Amino acid sequence: MIARIAKRLLRRPRYSAFVPLDADGRQRAETLREALESLAKDPYLMLADPAWRLVSVFDDLRYDRADMDMMTGPMRAYATRRLEPLGFRQATGSILENSALDIRMHIPRFRALGASPFDAVRDTPRRAQDYYLLTPTQTAAQIVLHYPVETAVERIKMLVARQPVNLLRLSDYLEQRRDHQDVLSAIGHLKYVQRMAVESEPLRRRRALR
Repeated sequence: MIARIAKRLLRRPRYSAFVPLDADGRQRAETLREALESLAKDPYLMLADPAWRLVSVFDDLRYDRADMDMMTGPMRAYATRRLEPLGFRQATGSILENSALDIRMHIPRFRALGASPFDAVRDTPRRAQDYYLLTPTQTAAQIVLHYPVETAVERIKMLVARQPVNLLRLSDYLEQRRDHQDVLSAIGHLKYVQRMAVESEPLRRRRALR
């Protein structure tokens, strides 16, 4: 029993404690949030969750549950190009940085072929003002982790209307917890919402980044 509990705890994402921002830091963070909201019409990049600072990059219209969930080279290149006018430059292979605002975008490193999308940022700590740059499926997993079920489902519905999620892969990694099982019961509805979006404009003509 103890071994099972320990294993379960190790699987959960680990987050560094956030140091609260001072007034200047809050102002700089707000400036960037407003700039990121200008991505509302971008076909491949979106501010998916301002509260948890999640930026999502479009992946594909359709998935197989066994598909690898990772940030591809074309996805990285597109995000880097579109974020450059907002002051971001490539600092390392996994970090885009806006030095003027002291804000970074963290791209989680690819973990393993069968890694859970819920573990995507487990080893990628960030500061209070920083963002994660994620795939749509990783973004959906973070939403499940951080919101009550009803709110999470509504936010994922808004996400899949613009960026389809590998919902079957997501469901494969939901745990035997009440909240995760409640999300699992909503997967069928989310699949319907996503299918309607994919069969409609503007998504139906969109192609994966190559």
